[in-house]
Amino acid sequence: MDDPRTDAGELAEYGYEQELKRSLSAWSVFAIGFATISPVVGIYAVVQLGFVFSGGTWIWAVVAAFLGQLLVAAVYAELSSQFPVTGGAYQWVRRLSGPRLGWLVGWIYLASAVASLTTVAYLGASWLYLLFSDGTMSAATHVLLGATFVAVALGINLLGVNPVKHFLNAGIIAEGVASIAVSLILLVFAHNNGFSILFDTLGSAAASGGSVGAGLLTCLAVAGWAFLGFDATTQVAEETEQPRRSVPRALIRAYLFVAFTVLLTGLAVTLALPRPGDAVSGAITDPVFAAVTLGLGAWSEKPFIIVVLIAFFACAISIQTYIGRAVYAFARDRQLPFSKTLATVGPRQIPWVSLVVTAVLASFGLLLGLNGNAAATLIAFGSGGFYFVFLTVAVVALVARLTGRWQPSAGQLNLGRAGLVINVLAVVWLAFEAVNIAWPRAELAPVGGSWMQVWAVVLVFSVLFVIGLAYVAIAKPHHKLAPSPFSESEMVEAS
Repeated sequence: MDDPRTDAGELAEYGYEQELKRSLSAWSVFAIGFATISPVVGIYAVVQLGFVFSGGTWIWAVVAAFLGQLLVAAVYAELSSQFPVTGGAYQWVRRLSGPRLGWLVGWIYLASAVASLTTVAYLGASWLYLLFSDGTMSAATHVLLGATFVAVALGINLLGVNPVKHFLNAGIIAEGVASIAVSLILLVFAHNNGFSILFDTLGSAAASGGSVGAGLLTCLAVAGWAFLGFDATTQVAEETEQPRRSVPRALIRAYLFVAFTVLLTGLAVTLALPRPGDAVSGAITDPVFAAVTLGLGAWSEKPFIIVVLIAFFACAISIQTYIGRAVYAFARDRQLPFSKTLATVGPRQIPWVSLVVTAVLASFGLLLGLNGNAAATLIAFGSGGFYFVFLTVAVVALVARLTGRWQPSAGQLNLGRAGLVINVLAVVWLAFEAVNIAWPRAELAPVGGSWMQVWAVVLVFSVLFVIGLAYVAIAKPHHKLAPSPFSESEMVEAS
């Protein structure tokens, strides 16, 4: 029997064997978290929509989203220290609130994660096209280049954990150049606007029916996208050395570093853009690219695109990494159709079947792009599901704290009395933002879109939820869970 003092022995206490290769250091886990949240991917997508709906004040929506998600990250960090097993939200909800709700959370989480990979691939395709052409990209080309992103991410992941680590390290360097270095240069040498622009909507209220408040709420809904992915670190817990200590620390450090980079980049672009009104009107479709090339000169165009592309590819690789692990964790517990196949671990000690299946599903999602610009719709999809999962986890954690089912003091990260206050505030924030993101907005749908596209987020996730409830009622996946060495309550205390 495994020594309980070892990582493998501790995993055995949860009823699992050590199948995945435990080779990730604290730095590697940080790299996965950083690349998944990705300041480049997050902020470059948000800037354009932010200017359209809020003008120069868009940056305050990003600040609000940062503070709100910091509360959530703190709750997740405590949970990840308590339960060092692959599966993240699914495992936590299952153990603290029961297997039925755990299954539903895992189901929505998987759908949201696949949607996020689709979104990153779709957004990255625009930069890939810019590398070779300055013309207008057709919808079919956009989808094809997005599929290229998914294929590359899958190919790198199938090579094993070590190649993934190398590519993510390259991504961090690219993020540093594309975000921090370029932002500092813009702030020092290309400062075209005063700080007053941060309080000027620049006439953007017209895009929201003349309401400044509505514009800020729309911007806040989009800004939530910039701070997703910090929970990727929890999906590689079984591949991490000393996960109780390394995973929560990597989660918080990655989140704070990304947040700093996002806010720095947002400030630099807003102050550097020579004609910010053009970003509001739509005459400038990519404020970041315009600010950099106009501020640094035409020579910077291709080098900047290459650096940004590296960051996008690293983000796609990282997302593919944690999605594969999430499916593996679900399938290992026999919670999905074809679970035995999906839980297959190959000779490289990676869940290769899960990786392939999720890549195929993400590629199908790209077909939404055939109906015009789907950036806003995909961002809403990617954000909506995750915020539902965040909210459920935060509520379950709060109830478990208050009822004594969860004692955070057992983990290596313990926020003490502040943990309860943070948990309550996280629930309040997530309840507000989840509704805000799901709120049907014609301005976020494709131009000329039908009512179904306006209500797409609500409709799609409602259908997914109904399908999930039906599957739980008919297939009863919670009855297929292997018996654990401890009861749920004993497991909380023993951990």
